[in-house]
Amino acid sequence: MSGHVDGMATVLSVTAVGDSHEVWFRAPNGLARFVAAKGSVALDGVSLTVNEVRGPDFSINVIEHTWSVTTLGSLREGQQVNMEIDMLARYVARLAESGTDD
Repeated sequence: MSGHVDGMATVLSVTAVGDSHEVWFRAPNGLARFVAAKGSVALDGVSLTVNEVRGPDFSINVIEHTWSVTTLGSLREGQQVNMEIDMLARYVARLAESGTDD
């Protein structure tokens, strides 16, 4: 992650699950294609692993320590957060767009 914000994701739900929190987000138009299960995404500057993807929506699981020492602990439904997509996903998409042209 480089610290460059690509867009704003919207919090859809926050659910406590055991010792962690499951949070669902909606990626903004144009960025959802870069989000993949087990890939990386940064939300409000915190690099996280994507748990599940359903169309433009994706979930993350946040362990209690991360929940308590970052701004993620204050997430609420409807809130918008800064989103940065994985750099590798960006480069792969760019290469795919260029095809075989030099």
